Amino acid sequence: MRQGSQHGEKLIDYRNYHYTPAEFVLNVLIGSILAWAIGHFFYDSLIVSASLLVFMPFFLNYRRKDYGRKRRDDLKLQFKDAVNSISANQKAGYSIENSFREALHDMVLLYGVKSIIVKELDYIRRGLDNNLVLEQMLLDLGVRSGIDDIKQFSEVFAIAKRSGGNLTETIATTALIIEQKSDVEQEIDVMISSRRMESNVMSLVPFFMILYMDISSAGFFDSLYHNIAGIAIMSVCLVIYVAAYLISQRLVDIRI
Repeated sequence: MRQGSQHGEKLIDYRNYHYTPAEFVLNVLIGSILAWAIGHFFYDSLIVSASLLVFMPFFLNYRRKDYGRKRRDDLKLQFKDAVNSISANQKAGYSIENSFREALHDMVLLYGVKSIIVKELDYIRRGLDNNLVLEQMLLDLGVRSGIDDIKQFSEVFAIAKRSGGNLTETIATTALIIEQKSDVEQEIDVMISSRRMESNVMSLVPFFMILYMDISSAGFFDSLYHNIAGIAIMSVCLVIYVAAYLISQRLVDIRI
């Protein structure tokens, strides 16, 4: 969160995600289970599992970035619909300020009162009621969002408003560009969703294979535990596994 510059209100900085208490506890639990699984399946050692907890801050930071990325994706999608609503309201004859007010009602119906875009539009509505500058609030949202589409929209909007340009046409054109880009991103996401699922499933396969061998052939991996050669081999396997996981995640994270 960051301190709002207009009327002392705390506004969300979407570039930095902060865990809720429940999310923090959940991810600490997931990290602990992962540390136990690596220590048990790769080294058969609780000491190794405990020592892996030193990497918990890195794991929490990695997961925090995932949460932040998802929140920005949600904001981007919701902002696209908000701009379309604003454009439609402009064409219907509303002033630009009232177009934003009407868009707030549309987004409440579409996403609910607790959605990100509703909070942002409600902040803009209250700012307008207090005679704050609309383009400045949008520019601030563009900076806080960390999203190129919102930054570009706010900058184009500010230039058009200050120069007396055709706001209706400007917003309509920008809304079309954002929508086309969003449609392409969604098509890509649909195309790779199955690959993303396969990647997540494959990341669990080594653990299930070792578990299966432990159950069906007890002692099969004993020669790889508690000796220097075995530890070295399993460490190399672990490094390869982690590298393969990170590469697979990068391959299925396509953004335009």
